[in-house]
Amino acid sequence: MTEPTTEYGYTADKDAYLRRLKRIEGQVRGIARMIEEDKYCIDVLTQVSAINKALHAVSIGLLEEHISHCVVGAANESQLTGNPEIVQEKVQEASAAISRLLR
Repeated sequence: MTEPTTEYGYTADKDAYLRRLKRIEGQVRGIARMIEEDKYCIDVLTQVSAINKALHAVSIGLLEEHISHCVVGAANESQLTGNPEIVQEKVQEASAAISRLLR
């Protein structure tokens, strides 16, 4: 018996996210190589900044997907069932994620 698969908001863009993350992974390896080769600290910091920006873009994309898919889906389910806690839980998840991103 196969288990049902859950589809998340990012599922349609999964390949694009994986490509971006592999690119970021390569950038991290590049920074490690720069450190091994004693490259100039400002050049290393420039690369760290680029990685942070790339990860931020991935995070924002995932957050948008969560809101447009999971939160909206919970709102629809909440209307159908009359249970406001369903949507409140997803909104709280999104708020917590935003809070973690801002730290």
